[in-house]
Amino acid sequence: MGLKRTPLFEAAQAAGGRMVPFADWEMAVQFEGLVAEHQAVRRRCGIFDISHMGVLTLRGAGAKEALQALVPTDLFRIGPGEACYSVLLNERGGIRDDLIVYDRGWQADGQCHELLLVINAACAANDTAWIRSQLEPQGISVEDRKSDGVLLALQGPEAAARLEELAGTDLSGLPRFGHRELKLAGASAFVGRTGYTGEDGFELLLNRPDGLLLWDQLLASGVSPCGLGARDTLRLEAAMHLYGHELDEHTTPLEAGLGWLVHLEMPKAFIGREVLERQSAAGVQRRLVGLKLQGRAIARHGYPVLAAGAPVASEPVGHITSGSWSPSLEEAIALAYVPASAAKLGTELAVQIRGKAEPALVVRRPFYKR
Repeated sequence: MGLKRTPLFEAAQAAGGRMVPFADWEMAVQFEGLVAEHQAVRRRCGIFDISHMGVLTLRGAGAKEALQALVPTDLFRIGPGEACYSVLLNERGGIRDDLIVYDRGWQADGQCHELLLVINAACAANDTAWIRSQLEPQGISVEDRKSDGVLLALQGPEAAARLEELAGTDLSGLPRFGHRELKLAGASAFVGRTGYTGEDGFELLLNRPDGLLLWDQLLASGVSPCGLGARDTLRLEAAMHLYGHELDEHTTPLEAGLGWLVHLEMPKAFIGREVLERQSAAGVQRRLVGLKLQGRAIARHGYPVLAAGAPVASEPVGHITSGSWSPSLEEAIALAYVPASAAKLGTELAVQIRGKAEPALVVRRPFYKR
């Protein structure tokens, strides 16, 4: 079977996008260039095609209660028009996927509570099948909300102003993780003030023709098209997790530095709760940390992390999950799992890169914060 393409495939090519395989999709890795796109988002505004991601709608009188059994985050802390970041867990407390849950409130008939979920492209098929197996027996409908529609991420310090021009409305009252339906240049769009870059921004869900039109309008107004390369360096500077790198089914949210998502104080059962209770009481054996390399060598996914002063090819103490040169900081940065005893800020470590032990220092995350 060939790679899938989003509705914006041809438009991205026309804008100069260099297409590469990603999670069974053919996506633009860059347009003008990674650094230029990265800086456009940090300084002005950029637009990403994220239509490969999954979007589900849950409907039913007990939709929130049913979903609560699958996540460790107290969903009753958010109400209509609000959203939260969370993770789907397995019985071992490992992470099936990370996701955003948007509370759409009670619908017009007053009988149906609606939630919208945004899930990762690589996990979308498995997530959808599993969520259906858990919720449909309880009378909760699980539907593909996006279908062949368009999902865009408008990110950067100018994003709000750009969107206000299109919507003809003031968005200062829409908080981070708030969401609403808006008319954008006459088209209906679901708009969430969420993103994956460390900047202010919005994720926009529209039908196919309106999404294509909006993409063209944004590019014509001077917004920079951005690819997967800049998306990765932006999220890494903000120390945001990437599934398959920092998160997987063998990693718990407590190990991943996502303890703030785990609300053990709530009197509700959820899959993996007992494992997380034991781990919370005993402490984790490994932790995700931020590293700054002391030279210009770049640590990549899977590279061994060594104790400071250890010879090359000695037994690693950990491994790199993500690494890159930071265009904003002009330093080599990385995320890594290391023993809890080595996770203290200021700890000296090393990364094995091309036969050399490159010095690295454990630093505070995120690396970049506006």
